Amino acid sequence: MAGKRRKARRIALQSLFELDTVGHEPADCVSRIAKEASASKEIAAYAHELVNGVGENRKRINEIIEETAPAWPLDQIAATDRNILRLAIYEIVIDNKVPMRAAINEAIELAKEYGGDNSPRFVNGVLGSVSALVTADRG
Repeated sequence: MAGKRRKARRIALQSLFELDTVGHEPADCVSRIAKEASASKEIAAYAHELVNGVGENRKRINEIIEETAPAWPLDQIAATDRNILRLAIYEIVIDNKVPMRAAINEAIELAKEYGGDNSPRFVNGVLGSVSALVTADRG
């Protein structure tokens, strides 16, 4: 399932980026991008679940980003990095279907693939702060 989740995360990230920058309908974005990626129904369904989860919890997720990256106003974070963080924070804080370390590692891989030169380090730093908050809350 790990490979399927990775493909679903890529589709979800591309959809979230498009939603964030252009404002299209979530279901339309995910369906179109999943089709272009020749994703199975299972992968497309997981991508839809991720995008819907981020959308439904966007306010809380944005607050977490603002709390854990106070030097970076949300609108000044690159759209790619912002949406990688939203996706990972959804998986870590809200969804809890994958281990925290796996979600962080996947986010860093997405940052390497889609972000700028400093994206992996930035994403890792913010998610390190998120994981400390989560660990403190759960402990």
